[in-house]
Amino acid sequence: MARIVISEFMDERAVAQFAAAHDVLYDPTLVDDASRLATAAAAADALIVRNRTQVRGELLAALRRCKVVGRLGVGLDNIDVDGCAARGIAVIPATGANALSVAEYVIAAALLLLRGAYRSTADVAAGGWPRNALGNGREIHGKTLGLVGFGSIGRLTTGLAHGIGMNVIAFDAMLDPADPAFRAAAAEPVSFDELVARADVVSLHVPLVESTKHLFGAARIAAMKPGAVLVNTSRGGIVDEAALAAALTSGRLGGAALDVFEVEPLGAGNPFADCPNVLLTPHIAGVSAESNERVSFLIAAKVMEALR
Repeated sequence: MARIVISEFMDERAVAQFAAAHDVLYDPTLVDDASRLATAAAAADALIVRNRTQVRGELLAALRRCKVVGRLGVGLDNIDVDGCAARGIAVIPATGANALSVAEYVIAAALLLLRGAYRSTADVAAGGWPRNALGNGREIHGKTLGLVGFGSIGRLTTGLAHGIGMNVIAFDAMLDPADPAFRAAAAEPVSFDELVARADVVSLHVPLVESTKHLFGAARIAAMKPGAVLVNTSRGGIVDEAALAAALTSGRLGGAALDVFEVEPLGAGNPFADCPNVLLTPHIAGVSAESNERVSFLIAAKVMEALR
């Protein structure tokens, strides 16, 4: 029987699946108590985390008997993957399990930002009637979606976008333009610069690495189509937040939806406090009732297989 420590929320039916065969500590508050987490980690054969638990430094050093780290999600920037490998610890992400949730978020955000009507609720509830001000919202049909990164999420997003009449262009630094994935999804492969200039909606689907840090800074944002909207569900450091807020405030961009930030949660004095035309969500694009179930059961199965 192995000791499994789960430091963030997980579908409780998947936790029960673990508990039927192993000794389980399930405490979603562990992520906020470094001392307790390190103590628990020292006895763990497996550690299950989401995106907030930082598996590096002191926590990694505490994993003296750990064989596997299960990631309830896809991005691995909160895990020292090389450090885990050096200790013989396998790292298992839930690849593909939350892709549909993210894809739906992208399309929903694009619809809201282009139409702009979401801004009327407080005014209408207070007796206002801003019909003229909100009567120039844009339809999504016929608009061009530009996907920066064309992995599983980008390809699912393409299918949804076609379903509502969008055109899709895509760029992926890891794929040749002749890659059959583009043809299979009916997305037009273009250069990065062409995508930025042509897209009415730009959606980011790339990891945060040195080459993507502030990939969308002031110059790149200025190169976007006037009135375009930006959706970021990947990682916060890919967008220069101050530059984006300035472009929104000036009216250069039509809107932005951000689910991820350089510092989470946002601190006092962040540039979005009084910023117009922005939708901010707390890193939940990939989290839905359905995706949490898929992610949890996938990781439960893979971690138990790794512990055999």
